[in-house]
Amino acid sequence: MAKNTQPVLKRCKALGLSPAVLGYSKETNRNPKPQMRRKQSEYGKQLMEKQKVKFIYGVLEKQFYHYYEMAERKRGITGEIMLQYLERRLDNVVFRMGFASTRREARQLVNHGHFTVNGRRCNIPSALVKAGDVVAVCQKSQASVKFKTLLEEYGKKTVPQWIEKAPEAFEGKIAALPSREDIDYEVAENLIVELYSR
Repeated sequence: MAKNTQPVLKRCKALGLSPAVLGYSKETNRNPKPQMRRKQSEYGKQLMEKQKVKFIYGVLEKQFYHYYEMAERKRGITGEIMLQYLERRLDNVVFRMGFASTRREARQLVNHGHFTVNGRRCNIPSALVKAGDVVAVCQKSQASVKFKTLLEEYGKKTVPQWIEKAPEAFEGKIAALPSREDIDYEVAENLIVELYSR
């Protein structure tokens, strides 16, 4: 399985992202180097938006393009549907529910089989949840120190409107599909669609 091993803070700075979007609370301590002011081309802007969204969700090019193709086949606004698919990934849902501090950690926990979807164990981070699904921590994992500390630290964090979860509960329900308003970072998804439809 391929994974992105770039330093997170360095990549965030290059993409103009806040590390908080990824679940990191620390900022870089280094003195910023003066940036060369160079006019960015239209292609450069489109590419930057695509790289930003790929980095946030930890998705590589092939899988990201697959989400674009799936969104293009559905009726509606392609960019919004693509972001909806990315939000519905199991690793992202685990992160949104507060069962992990970052999406990277959520991906690893899902890979290790710590979660169930509708009572069935699922170890595929890219599995898409749908409205009505119940995502829960496995019974065996609930007793572990790791999940108890995670729940103490992140269990009280506010979850998006499309997820129903009681504070400090080991499960949550997908109440509805995520909407464009639920995306809590700045992204111009229309630029990504323009890039792929060249």
